[in-house]
Amino acid sequence: MTEAINRKAKYEIGRVVKHRLFPFRGVIFDVDPTFNNTEEWWNAIPEHIRPRKDQPFYHLLAENDETTYVAYVSEQNLLPDDSKKPVEHPQVKDLFDDFDGTHYRLKSHRKH
Repeated sequence: MTEAINRKAKYEIGRVVKHRLFPFRGVIFDVDPTFNNTEEWWNAIPEHIRPRKDQPFYHLLAENDETTYVAYVSEQNLLPDDSKKPVEHPQVKDLFDDFDGTHYRLKSHRKH
């Protein structure tokens, strides 16, 4: 059994991150311990930049200069985004509350 499969995710839910190669950023709303998408999705990535499958993959509420969308990104392709700018994705307010400059706090689902 490989160590990589059992290692802890580097980033947590609510962390604002940016892509290492492409001009987009987002907030993490879910994490898969290893690749959990379709082979079609995997094969659509050019081979020279295709990430390993044995690492955490992150679901992001993502944005670039033109639009917002949901992205699925390998840990090796993420960097912390310390710009202190909030993510403008419209679903952020559905999942998260306060933003401290690098992290969003998950909304509490308890009834008051």
